[in-house]
Amino acid sequence: MIPVKHIEKAPETDEALLLAFKESGSQDVLARLYLRYTDLVYGTCLKYLKDAEASKDAVMNIYQELLQKLPTHEVQNFKGWLYVLTKNHCLMQLRSAKKMVTVEFQPAVMQSEDFMHLDSVLEREQDFKKLENCMEHLPEEQKKTIRLFYLQDKCYNEIVEETGMEWNKVRSLIQNGRRNLKICMEKHD
Repeated sequence: MIPVKHIEKAPETDEALLLAFKESGSQDVLARLYLRYTDLVYGTCLKYLKDAEASKDAVMNIYQELLQKLPTHEVQNFKGWLYVLTKNHCLMQLRSAKKMVTVEFQPAVMQSEDFMHLDSVLEREQDFKKLENCMEHLPEEQKKTIRLFYLQDKCYNEIVEETGMEWNKVRSLIQNGRRNLKICMEKHD
């Protein structure tokens, strides 16, 4: 009997695995390809995110991105393309983290939230009463144009049409009325 030598199969190239994935859509094929570069992906994520757990999450999220993007992209050099995809993913994570505002948890404030809300409601109600009182002290034309502009959301042209006043007079009445209200409100503080 002749001994049979075990013939080792040559490792598949990135290009062959990429083509096989595009043809079959098989996640097993993509996983074999991706596993070759998980150290590169993780290292890149760690470089940008500077957090091990966030980097591990990013490695998983990037795999999901590959599932979506590879079928529609023409990739010549998978390793280079994957590096750029990873870098962009990390930069997007960093940008979105900057937009999120972190607030320190303060139990004392949390326990009194209902009272704080009640205080702000009461203050607002007092401000409305002051405003109503100050509105009553405005000259009649100012009061009318202020009500039309702010309370009924009418533009200058609509007020001109409704009142028959000139456009410049309407503008002047609203500006003067707003200034007079501000002075009155400050006086009653």
